[in-house]
Amino acid sequence: MSFSIGLSGLRATNEQLDVISQNIANVDTSGFKSGRAEFSAIYSGGLPGGVEVAEVTSNFDRDGSVINTGRSMDMAISGRGFFVLNNNGETAYTRAGTFNRDASNYIVSNNGARLQGYPVDSSGALLDGVVTDLQVATGTLQASESSLVNFAANLKADSAVPVTAFNTTAITPDMYNYSQSSTVYDSLGTEHVLTQYFVKDGTNANEWHAYYFIDGTDLNPAPTTPSHTLQFNSDGSITAGTAGPITINHTLSNGATNLAIDLSLNDMTQNSADFSLSRNETDGYGAGELKNIRVDDDGSVYGVYTNGQDMLQGKVVLADFANPNGLSQGDNTTWTQTFASGAPMLGVPDSGTLGSLSSGAYEGSNVDLTGELVNLMTAQRNYQANAKTISAAEQMTQVLFSSF
Repeated sequence: MSFSIGLSGLRATNEQLDVISQNIANVDTSGFKSGRAEFSAIYSGGLPGGVEVAEVTSNFDRDGSVINTGRSMDMAISGRGFFVLNNNGETAYTRAGTFNRDASNYIVSNNGARLQGYPVDSSGALLDGVVTDLQVATGTLQASESSLVNFAANLKADSAVPVTAFNTTAITPDMYNYSQSSTVYDSLGTEHVLTQYFVKDGTNANEWHAYYFIDGTDLNPAPTTPSHTLQFNSDGSITAGTAGPITINHTLSNGATNLAIDLSLNDMTQNSADFSLSRNETDGYGAGELKNIRVDDDGSVYGVYTNGQDMLQGKVVLADFANPNGLSQGDNTTWTQTFASGAPMLGVPDSGTLGSLSSGAYEGSNVDLTGELVNLMTAQRNYQANAKTISAAEQMTQVLFSSF
């Protein structure tokens, strides 16, 4: 009996050494969870029969260190949860957050499994009831024509009246006090320049005249007649009746829809400070090509385009399990669902029991190297001790047989 008990100890310790060696070997593996051999005693008919490894469990309670990389598609989970992958039709779960784009612009893990999440419809609205492979659209982002310009500036109250009357046929610097340009876009994405000239009125100290041009084309009713007159209150705020929005129409000959832009001047002021521009915003943009991908901490995946626009491409989902240790180990960093693990509970990061997400970083291994080296020495002593019991049993047997 001593032989079999000692032999079971050698086998169990050898399995424990395998687990410790696996932990040490993967100390730098992204998303790796350290394992631990769980032992149980063997009895037969109430008599001791040795030891065996009942199971090897993974430590899901301890997060690995978050390693910042600056890569836009790296993601790290802090807390509970797994990324969901489509591995050739089989659903797998992982903590390894290093992702890339494949040739078809699917977001994939290092082994080519596709990251799962909520997609968007043709209008860019999130479909949060559907989970599918996340794919980034590669086509050109269609241009959006400008329909609104929010413009705000301070016109210096004590500005001198220009010495020369404004005449749109031949503009010279002595005809106006200030000028400012805004970039607007037509339906084809072509840029146009909207220029405003501000002229101090010579008879009313709280009144300014504005002249508008698009691409140098005069939009004023007559060469000497302003497009619009701005009036200010005694406290420097613009009077409601002159704040706009003022509709600016311009006919185009390039095949695009004619421009119709509302110019809002609600925050214009007139005080003693120098001329300063505080807002010059337009809602349009030109066409753009996909340049990069950005993932926000809420899991939202955006395509970043050359025209400076972002477009939502989908949202990463995470999965949690009632019993993560019931998952079946695939490779070092992926697991699959089993009856023991229970069904996955899906959701967006930082909701319910799910942990938070950090973009531009990945989760490293949670192996405690110092602890594993101590475990290695302990396992080595256990192995030697079990070998000693076998050696002692052999010596006793030899003594027994030599006595006959």
